[in-house]
Amino acid sequence: MTASPTPSSRSAAAPPRLQLFGISKSYPGVVANSDIALAVLPGQIHAVLGENGAGKSTLMKIIYGSVKPDAGSVSIDGQPVVVRNPQEARALGISMVFQHFSLFDTLTVAENVWLGLDKHLTLADVSQRILETTKAYGLQLDPTRPVHTLSVGERQRVEIVRALMTHPKLLILDEPTSVLTPQAVENLFVTLRTLSSQGCSILYISHKLHEIRALCTACTVLRAGKVSGECDPREESNASLSRLMIGAEPPALERRVLKTGDVVLDVKQLDLAKEEQFGVDLHQVALQVRAGEVVGIAGVSGNGQKELLYALSGEDTRAAAGAITVKGQGVGKMSPARRRRLGVHFVPEERLGRGAVPLLPLARNLLLTRKDAVGAGGWLSTARLQAQARMIIERYKVKCGGPQAVAKSLSGGNLQKFIMGREIDARPALLIVSQPTWGVDVGASSQIRGELLKLAGAGGAVLVVSEELDELFEICDRLYVMAKGQLSPSLPRADATVEKVGLWMSGLWAPATAADKAGARHEA
Repeated sequence: MTASPTPSSRSAAAPPRLQLFGISKSYPGVVANSDIALAVLPGQIHAVLGENGAGKSTLMKIIYGSVKPDAGSVSIDGQPVVVRNPQEARALGISMVFQHFSLFDTLTVAENVWLGLDKHLTLADVSQRILETTKAYGLQLDPTRPVHTLSVGERQRVEIVRALMTHPKLLILDEPTSVLTPQAVENLFVTLRTLSSQGCSILYISHKLHEIRALCTACTVLRAGKVSGECDPREESNASLSRLMIGAEPPALERRVLKTGDVVLDVKQLDLAKEEQFGVDLHQVALQVRAGEVVGIAGVSGNGQKELLYALSGEDTRAAAGAITVKGQGVGKMSPARRRRLGVHFVPEERLGRGAVPLLPLARNLLLTRKDAVGAGGWLSTARLQAQARMIIERYKVKCGGPQAVAKSLSGGNLQKFIMGREIDARPALLIVSQPTWGVDVGASSQIRGELLKLAGAGGAVLVVSEELDELFEICDRLYVMAKGQLSPSLPRADATVEKVGLWMSGLWAPATAADKAGARHEA
């Protein structure tokens, strides 16, 4: 990928598109932003880099008008402005793609997009523009689908398309590529570079350091709510950016000798009809995960991953009992609680609502999947529960107000660290994880991946569903690719390439031979 265009001479002479002066914002017990100054030039693709809890999302929400700063001022094109709400931000030419989505579940894709556009457009006009935009940028979306039927990845596409359709002067992107294929990322980068060349300024938040180096022409680094440095990311390495962000390079993952044991999870020719109009039928899905190995499933959201995960976790019990076995026992009809008693733990992609109860403290959220603090007679030891939560918070460096902090008060990355810690610390026989490091900074990503490898090294079986190909290549022993409700043949990591997996994401793989199937079943 080539570096994005530098701002034109007219941009250099013009005032900054966006300028922040002394922005500060505090919450009870937390200073999110402290005296932040930032300038983004016209046509500049400007990265904001920082670990989880550094204050990036709060700062972006202040710019977009969804959070009011305690102090400081904002200028757009050299003119002081007060942005009181997102509607005023859009009127100023500011659009934002949130990491946590701002969509109405009961409305369709087109209706959600329509809310942020000029009201002289009809719903039919908006639907047509959505189709044109998705075709131009390689993003698949059906304008008529209700949002509640979409996967997390598909909801992020709605946010991206909605922002692109406003033709913004300043576009804020918070982790925009975490649900895109490598080919779609390339297409998005082409689009962003085109927008930049036309004078649109872009604020880009990502934990993918290689993306920042390839795309951005400037970078502001935040640490603990303050600006800790500025650089040209094109002149930096991943290691130097990590040092700027967290003060050190993330530890290298220890490569382990693969020693597999018995089959823990065995899925045999699983067929499941979709339960909702816009769901995906599962066709002849077959996979195995052995003790001691990490197996990955790659693919673009909306190709059956949600349906498969529901069947594996026990949220969907329509499968034949023997179609899904855990340690030889048919579990297809078992509830999540019964599967958990067999040692199956599960991390869903939706952090709030399914992974954690938003208004419950972190300590109480342990009880969703852990009963360690429940003693004889069903009595709960609150002291033990608090201690367990505190241990996870400390071990995974979760930035929060302690075990009594409610789940929704945490940043997305910090909540993800807590949920991952909760499940890994249970030492399950089988851990099924969806998007393990989504929105997590480089240091925490390295730690989570290392913990998954340790779990496998101790004899656990790990199944990872992720759209981060780098992540899958780094930790997995074997890969499958999911497309259109079907699963590809097993692919050893040594044989996996970005090009091959990207092609398979479109369903273009050769049927598995008998030798392939035998190899997948007896690989050690």
